[in-house]
Amino acid sequence: MPVMLDPAATPEAIEARSFAIIDAELPEPRPFAGPLWEVARRCIHALGDTAILPELRLSEHALERGVSALRAGKPVFTDTRMAAAGLPARRMERLGVEVVPLMGLDGVGVAARARGVTRAAAGIRMIADRLAGAVVLIGNAPTALLALLEELEGRPPEAGPALIVGMPVGFVNAAQSKELLAQSPWPHFTLLGRKGGSAVAAASVNALAELALREGE
Repeated sequence: MPVMLDPAATPEAIEARSFAIIDAELPEPRPFAGPLWEVARRCIHALGDTAILPELRLSEHALERGVSALRAGKPVFTDTRMAAAGLPARRMERLGVEVVPLMGLDGVGVAARARGVTRAAAGIRMIADRLAGAVVLIGNAPTALLALLEELEGRPPEAGPALIVGMPVGFVNAAQSKELLAQSPWPHFTLLGRKGGSAVAAASVNALAELALREGE
């Protein structure tokens, strides 16, 4: 049986074609519109899975906070180096944004062993005084998201992150940590259930970066 290939060949053409396919497979009315649909579409593209749409939790408030933070050059803290690698310099450097993976913090391994926790959770404790106004991206470690929510408990809004992207993947506390985030007062994007990962979490921040760059033009 012949296999029909799509003619799209360049990165730009492939992305545009992918977005067109997603739009066609998920026609309006959709749960998100405008800039929020741009975020949702990038998340779907990153996972190659239109079925995640009902489980995405995105809000206008969180989007506005995230875009404003990026435009102001606030840092993005990521739980893994993989998530950091998903935020290309061609976007982040133009915004003056530093991307800081928790795994690269000096002494994070020692701190984790001393406390009997994961390095991602230890990293959250190490940046506790740098969270105000930042973007925190968690795509792998539920322990990091749980530690973050614990660290933020009782803080006033101005002392917390501008946006939490909490999309850890897995079978142990991934779904539970995201449900707690969804119930929290903090501006957030999340993907309920077990699905998630560094790629989809980074995709949502890349969508915000594109919006921030567009606003600056």
